[in-house]
This record gives sequence, structure tokens and C-alpha cells, in this order.
Amino acid sequence: MPNIAPCCLTHGPRAGKLPVVHAPSDSQGRQAFAPDSRQAWVRLALALVIGSIGSVGMWSVVVVLPGVQAEFGASRGDVSLAFTFTMLGFGLGGVAAGKITDRLGIVVAIGLSIGFLGVAYVAAGLSTTLWQFIAVYFLIGLGTSATFAPLMAEVSHWFERYRGLAVTIVASGNYVGGTIWPPLVNWGVQLAGWRTTHIAVGIFCAVTMTMVLLLLRAQIGGATRRDHENAPPPRVDLRLSNNTLTALLCIASVSCCVAMAMPQVHIVAYCGDLGYGVARGAEMLSLMMAFGIVSRIGSGFLADRIGGVRTLMIGSVAQGFALLFYLFFDSLSSLYIISAMFGLFQGGIVPSYAIIVRESMPASEAATRVGIVILASVVGMSFGGWVSGVIFDATGSYAAAFLNGLLWNALNITIGAGLLLRARQRLAMASTT
Repeated sequence: MPNIAPCCLTHGPRAGKLPVVHAPSDSQGRQAFAPDSRQAWVRLALALVIGSIGSVGMWSVVVVLPGVQAEFGASRGDVSLAFTFTMLGFGLGGVAAGKITDRLGIVVAIGLSIGFLGVAYVAAGLSTTLWQFIAVYFLIGLGTSATFAPLMAEVSHWFERYRGLAVTIVASGNYVGGTIWPPLVNWGVQLAGWRTTHIAVGIFCAVTMTMVLLLLRAQIGGATRRDHENAPPPRVDLRLSNNTLTALLCIASVSCCVAMAMPQVHIVAYCGDLGYGVARGAEMLSLMMAFGIVSRIGSGFLADRIGGVRTLMIGSVAQGFALLFYLFFDSLSSLYIISAMFGLFQGGIVPSYAIIVRESMPASEAATRVGIVILASVVGMSFGGWVSGVIFDATGSYAAAFLNGLLWNALNITIGAGLLLRARQRLAMASTT
């Protein structure tokens, strides 16, 4: 019977304290990097800033859609393809940036992303046709990609005791950006138009992200420094091959994000259909994102105590309950409350996949594997938003769409439960040896 990594027994109320790890010295006698150190927290702060700035690519297109539609005289569906191309670039770019991170380091990956982001935003502002604008947003998605999945994987190498918290903090950069960027972009559009705003965003991102990246490079110690070379080993053995576990996490990620997309993509339209107005729906969406930040950080604390699989299960079950409430309550006050609940429940689910990857797989593959799983989540969000609209068109109501989300969420829970049972079996087998 293969040995089980001792760290896999550290989760739970009876877990003992982790041993104090003294930083080793390198070949020149200098003190090497130590996980959970002050330097690790400095790196995390810089990574959060990079993620918050770089996530602009996920939010700007939503704000500029009406202005772009009016200028090019296009349909709302045609202009919305820019968001689809953004998500496609974001998902595929996450895998590519993950491979670059595993081989050359996070500094190189983010440096390339900064180049894509800066050039693409300027090109978007100079686009002369709608299809140029849409194609450029694929490059914007590529530029945004390294600031999420690869950055989460990289941060996981800097921490041991507080790994879950660190991963969820850097993942919150996406929600921080979702809170800050939309009003800034809207202000720019109202003041100078969408073209000038795009050019200004591109220049701002290129300059500020480069400055922060140089600070991070100094903390890491080189452009091609790969932190996974000295990262702690996996702490959980699920008796699954890396490819099998990755496939299961991808299916779970698609499932949870199909369910997640229903309220996130359609809450504004839903409120309009109920007669409350789209402004109320926008407020609910903002409330959802704000509580999502709380959820992500809270799930990090939880994962450090009970592990990534258990945290995934709690978030998935809670998300299912929130979706169920949408089926039975549709008053204005109840929708505000349920939207806040939904944000509080779902925010930690996607980062849990990154934590599970890092707990169960070699550090040298972490960024690539996390990128693949995040790509699956992008597919789930894209499909979930689309299929919910199709169901509404077919039924004239969002009730069936919420039910569809519940069924997909049940598949996610089933996979999580299977992984949890395997983890418990491993713990039981370890206790008898």
C-alpha cells in the first residue's frame, strides 16, 4: 500500500499544528524563500493588485456595448459576440499561460499578458468595423487570462499553512475588478467616448501592471524563476491519476458554472420581466459580486482547516439552496436577499478547484492543470448563460431555467461527494496502517 502524505491528516478539528519550517540557504549562502513568510504576503499583495487591474478585460465590454452598438448600427446579439470572444480568449489563454508559468515562471506569463492587454485595448479604440472590435476582444481575453488561473496556481506555491486563504484572496482580484472597473469605464465613456476610454485603459494597464510586475519580479528573484521547484509536495492522495482527476474537476466545473450563470447572466433581465426595472437587477448583480468577495476569502479560511474537497462540497450545496429559493420567491426584497445569499455561497467554488489541484497534484503541473479547469468553468458560464436564454424563449419563464441550473448543480455535488468519499477512504486506510 502506498504511503499517504502526512499532511493529508492535518485538516479538521483534531489537526495538529504544522511544524515550523526554517528557510534553507541557497548555494551562495543566502536565505531561500520560506512559505507563509512576510515575503510571501508581500508577493500576495502585489499579485492581488495585478489581478485586480488585469481583470478589466472581463468587465469593460459589458459597459461599452450600448455605445458600440449605436456607432456601428449593429444588433445587440452581434455586439455581444465581443463578450463571447473575450471568454474564449480568457479560457484558452489560461491554459497557454499556465504552461508558460510552469516552464518559465509567472513573471514571463504576466509580462506577455500585459503586452496583449495594452496593445489590444488601443487596437479596440482604433477599430473601424464591428468585426475588428470583436476580434480584438479575443486578444483582450488572452491578456486577462494570466491574471487569474496561473496566478492562483503560482500563489499556492508561496504558502503552506495559509494556502487556501492566499489562493482565494488572489482570486478575489477578479471580483475587486468587477466592483471598481465598470463605474470607471462608464465615467470614461460618458466623458470622452468608448474609443478614447479603450485607449486610456490600455495605456494605464500597460504602465501600472508593468510597474507592479517589476516589484513582484524583485520579490521572486528573476524573470524565469519557477517557485514550484521548491514548493511543498501534494498533501492529499485520492488514488486517481492526474488526468482522471483533472477530467472530473473539469466536469464538475462545467456543471457548477452552468448553474452559476443563471442568476449572474439573467438577473437583470429577470427583474425587468417582473416589472422591477433593470436598474434593480443591476443593483442585485453588484450586491452578488460584493458578497462574492466575502465568500472567496471566507472559503480560503475554511479550506485551510477542512481541505479543498470539503470546501467545494459546502459551497456547491449552498449554491443549490440559493437557486432553489429563486424558484419560490420573487418579491423585490426577497430577490435582494437571495442574490446576496447566492453571492455569499458561490464565490468560493471556483477557487476550490485550484486548491484541490494543488493539494492533490505535483506543483510542477499546477498552473497548467488549474488553467484547464478554469477553461472548463468558462465553457460552463458561456453555455449556462446561453442555454438559460434558450429555455426562457421556449417556456416564457425563468422557472425552468432555474430548475435546469439545479440539475447541473446536482451533478457537481455528485462528483464532489465521490472525491470526498475517496478522501475519507484514504484517511481510514491510513489510520489502520
